[in-house]
Amino acid sequence: MFEGIITPIVTPFYRNEEETINIEAMHQLVDHLIKHGVSGIFPLGSNGEFHVVSEQERIMFAKEVVKYVNKRVPVYVGTGACSTKSAVEMSKKAEAVGADALSVITPFFIKPTDKELVSYYTTIARNVKIPIILYNIPNNTGCNISKEVVSELSQIDNIQGIKDSSGNLDNLQGYIDAAKGHRFNILIGSDSKIYKAYQMGATGAIAATSNLITDVVVSLDKALRTGDLEKAQQLQEDLEPLRAALKLGTVPSILKRAVELAGIAPVGPARQPALEPNQSTDNKIKDMLSHYDL
Repeated sequence: MFEGIITPIVTPFYRNEEETINIEAMHQLVDHLIKHGVSGIFPLGSNGEFHVVSEQERIMFAKEVVKYVNKRVPVYVGTGACSTKSAVEMSKKAEAVGADALSVITPFFIKPTDKELVSYYTTIARNVKIPIILYNIPNNTGCNISKEVVSELSQIDNIQGIKDSSGNLDNLQGYIDAAKGHRFNILIGSDSKIYKAYQMGATGAIAATSNLITDVVVSLDKALRTGDLEKAQQLQEDLEPLRAALKLGTVPSILKRAVELAGIAPVGPARQPALEPNQSTDNKIKDMLSHYDL
């Protein structure tokens, strides 16, 4: 289940004053991704703007994604929160609407101790039956999950993996070492490190770039699995024009605009305070899309 390319889908919004969620656009995006070979759909991650979506919207959107995917691939729902209570409530509701697994980010703004992180994740795991993957993204949360925490949590039956978006391969290796002997999967969340992470033992990638250049990222996964390392290296390098373009604006404004300009789905803008790209930036996005023939 925790393998291949899992797409952390952007959350489509209408261009109206309320910035309401566009379910039809989600349908188009999901169909495109599954048609092009992704192994899973992950709503309400960082690129899914979970942090600017209300709890009611999160549950509604998770339910709609699960219903529309209809078991074609697993659905991993992001349910983390700053408080354990909120994370537990969100996780129970996501399980109730049919999520196949949960992705749980560390609490953010505060810097919890290892003991507090173990308590946070253990409490969530106790309240649901479906698998949980830990989500480590210290540049955004200010909190890095230690290998010692991973070692302890990997012993809990339904905590079955971690998404590491630290970009630090030493950190990743620590998780791999800590998880040995347990049913625990390592997923890379840094798109620039997919090649190296697979070589180290990662089983899959939660890759935001697959929202747009799905064929490139899925082909990278396949090349790595079949041992075609030369092709894999070329495909890894081919992610760079998109990754460079993503730095032109606030996450995920550039990615969403690119998905729209490529004609994949009308996913709309990022929610404010993130602003839409201006015409000059649009032109740069179009130049990037031409590299991929999109």
